[in-house]
Amino acid sequence: MTDLWRLSATELAARIRRRDVSAREAALAGLARLDAVNPKINAVVDHRPNEVLAAADAVDATIARGDDPRVLGGVPVTVKVNTDQTGYATTNGVRLQKDLIASSNSPVVDNLQRAGAVILGRTNTPAFSYRWFTTNLLHGDTKNPRDASLTPGGSSGGAAAAVTAGIGHLAHGTDIAGSIRYPAYACGVHGLRPTPGRVPAYNASGPERPIGPQISAVSGPIGRTIADLRLGLAAFSAPDPRDPWYVPAPLEGPAAPRRAALCLRPDGLATSPEVVAALMDSADRMRAAGWVVEEVDALPPLREAAEMQTKLWLGDRFEAQLASVTKEGDPGAMNILAQHEALARSVDPAMLGAILMRRAAILRLWQVFLEDTPVVLLPVCAELPFPDQQDMKGAEAFQAVWEAQMIQVALPVVGLPGLTVSTGMVGTVPVGVQLVSRRYREDLCLAAGEAIEAGGVPASPIDPV
Repeated sequence: MTDLWRLSATELAARIRRRDVSAREAALAGLARLDAVNPKINAVVDHRPNEVLAAADAVDATIARGDDPRVLGGVPVTVKVNTDQTGYATTNGVRLQKDLIASSNSPVVDNLQRAGAVILGRTNTPAFSYRWFTTNLLHGDTKNPRDASLTPGGSSGGAAAAVTAGIGHLAHGTDIAGSIRYPAYACGVHGLRPTPGRVPAYNASGPERPIGPQISAVSGPIGRTIADLRLGLAAFSAPDPRDPWYVPAPLEGPAAPRRAALCLRPDGLATSPEVVAALMDSADRMRAAGWVVEEVDALPPLREAAEMQTKLWLGDRFEAQLASVTKEGDPGAMNILAQHEALARSVDPAMLGAILMRRAAILRLWQVFLEDTPVVLLPVCAELPFPDQQDMKGAEAFQAVWEAQMIQVALPVVGLPGLTVSTGMVGTVPVGVQLVSRRYREDLCLAAGEAIEAGGVPASPIDPV
């Protein structure tokens, strides 16, 4: 029983369905693993064992009646603390929200529970989910299980660290500027940022989101296998009337040519040799699986899109964000706004309108490009995962971090799905690549990801170093 935590979500769900193991056994194994390793990494910051076991017992009762346990029946998963779960605080890593108790579930939590998942615990995030480094004054620091000197990524750093260390078989994350893709990259697992509208979103505990987050923020799965991401996406994406942006698109689209573009240095990005090597290796893996992969020097605009996304994310309602961050006093969050203050203050209603108009033009360019070449292979980040707290080492270091992350920031504003595939290790440091495709064609990213995964990935789950 104690080794059940090592299984993929897909394999565990199959075993529970076959009654080879019970959901309660899986939950007990998950809780034991959490107790054993979470003190070392602080990935899960809230969990209630009695509720976990009650949820598992409900799955076992469903199976005993001969009813369908659903796609994630009995699988322990984690949920990020910026997402409403009934009876729990939606802290978003902020002391100001430590008593903000959700009275209802977010749609993605409802979808997980309807899919039979057992929510094992809630995972850490940086304050306000602002950073690619996971620390806050309420819950403390989350450590990277592979190398504690590295960031676990952010903002879904707790989610990625948990699944890497075997705390849960699948993790919920959110992404507005890389917050799923970068933690997966930093921890050496896989992470899928779906198309906006694919996974319904709504937090009744908070106010309506500004337009930028409405059109670019998403929930998505972080997991140890591509098959688990498929399973997670199917569970996450069930419809919910509370999200007016929800799109009931099929999970599998029509056949498309197995053709991809490889871009090593988009918009002049100074991609490190280690990342270039991972990209070239991934292209070879795809070719071995029957894909045609051709290197290109240029793509539709990314650097311009990244600046637009930063303005939409931080500039809209900047004064309100600044007031909350100042009251909270979190150094990392304050640094984010301070470094971007001039850019954020330049945003006015006319500029917001211009950004949305230009967004349509850039998305059109991407749609035309992806018509004949359905998948793009490009860096997640220009550099290997950063040393922890690298963005707090002065203005120059901060700007270098943001430059390296340019692609992650750019893609949300044009609404394209992105998949991080972990490909290997450089010493103790994970490395991986990013796949991008057409809107609502996550299936194409996942198909290419399977070809890359087949060539080898870092071992996981692991015991934290």
